[in-house]
Amino acid sequence: MRRMDDKKQTEIAVSWAQTKRLLKPFKILRGFRLMNLAGTILVYTGLFALFLGIVSVVRPLSFLGIASRPRGIVVLLCFIPVYQFHEFHKMRIHARGEDVFKAIKEVRANEIFLFRTLTWIRRGGRSGPESILNAPENMPLLEVATRTSFLRLAEEPNREIVLGTLAAAPRGWRSKKNPAPEDFKALRAPGFALAAMNFRIEDSGPGAVLLTTETRVYATDAPTRRRFAAYWRVIYPGSALIRMMWLRAIKQRSEKMPG
Repeated sequence: MRRMDDKKQTEIAVSWAQTKRLLKPFKILRGFRLMNLAGTILVYTGLFALFLGIVSVVRPLSFLGIASRPRGIVVLLCFIPVYQFHEFHKMRIHARGEDVFKAIKEVRANEIFLFRTLTWIRRGGRSGPESILNAPENMPLLEVATRTSFLRLAEEPNREIVLGTLAAAPRGWRSKKNPAPEDFKALRAPGFALAAMNFRIEDSGPGAVLLTTETRVYATDAPTRRRFAAYWRVIYPGSALIRMMWLRAIKQRSEKMPG
């Protein structure tokens, strides 16, 4: 009886081994099929991602978190396309673009929180002549800037305004009496640091706009860049705070306008 049981177990083992040998090609074939399926999925996924990438170049896809590009040319780039020092701030405003642009031109120093304190610190407590760092309280700040040390480089109504100034110049250098924007762009001799800033308005949904302000500084040679870098490290925190408070003042003024 025991011999018969052993014989049956041996027969079962042999049968199972034969079955495994018979099934082995099918397992290999199944493995190839799974690999082919995975490869096919990866290929089509890659092609689909490529398609989305091409589409997003033409029309940014918001559901993928791809931000829309600014409409039109950012005029600031025409004057300082490359730079070593940079500052950028933005604020969403619930107002019409034309009202925001009007507020940009009309906002005064006394509307900007901490402006006079921070500019007093910036000029070392000295009184000095009228300038954007020593502005009369009740005069539009951009008007003060353009009648003192800043040049209006460009203006696109209800969209963007760009101002420029010299943050550094060679000792003894004198500007021409009535410089033009093209003169500013042409300054590339050693010893200069060109600074340009803008305010730009972009649509941001129904009844709202995105107001941005950017500053770019380009030093024309290495020694000027090193000297300005030391100055930039000192003034940047206060400059950034002033710019944010400036945007807030524009927001408050434009949101109070009728309509």
